[in-house]
Amino acid sequence: MKQILKLFFAFLITAFSFSIAFSQEKKQNENQRYIFFFHNKFVEENDLNVSHPEYGKAEYNQILESFRKDNFIVFSEKRKKNTNAADYAEKVVKQIQKLIKKGVKPNKITVIGTSKGGYIAQYVSTYLANPDVNFVFIGCFRDSDIKEIQDINYCGNILTIYEKSDIYGVSAIRRKETSKLKVNHFKEIELNTGLKHGFLYKAADNWIAPCKKWANENYDLN
Repeated sequence: MKQILKLFFAFLITAFSFSIAFSQEKKQNENQRYIFFFHNKFVEENDLNVSHPEYGKAEYNQILESFRKDNFIVFSEKRKKNTNAADYAEKVVKQIQKLIKKGVKPNKITVIGTSKGGYIAQYVSTYLANPDVNFVFIGCFRDSDIKEIQDINYCGNILTIYEKSDIYGVSAIRRKETSKLKVNHFKEIELNTGLKHGFLYKAADNWIAPCKKWANENYDLN
């Protein structure tokens, strides 16, 4: 009888421990955050060991590693040459929708893009049209876009980062003002590195750190 009781209590302890572990794992999964990262056009057209004549090597893998070190699950790939930004964005939207259907909350998902990758991210924002998803657009807006790319509408929690010396990325307030979809949060950061468009080739904290804060719903960037 004593042996039976011992086995019974051992079973209860094991079951209780499993229940706690399962509960902790479930809570951990609920807090997991995801990043979709889209690189620039130079990476799309060249091997990673090729240096840009002015900006040097694109530190694509180092950028991804920086996000992963902070426990983000990162989705990214080296795109094929001449990838159509709008078509690629439609594929990504389906991936995000699958995540959300599996129970991932939209505010745990952040879409980040640099240069051409930033335009892909803008299309994702437009097509997904979910105001709770986070977006960071880096070095990817020119005033001429308002007339030349009229099918983009910002939607979501939007952070834009641009470099003062970069002619390929300026303040995107005009795009925010002309967008017809809901923007819950909007913020801009102007960098002053003097690196022109080359700033986004680097795995530098001046733009990566704000991305991480935004992905963690720190919309004041404190």
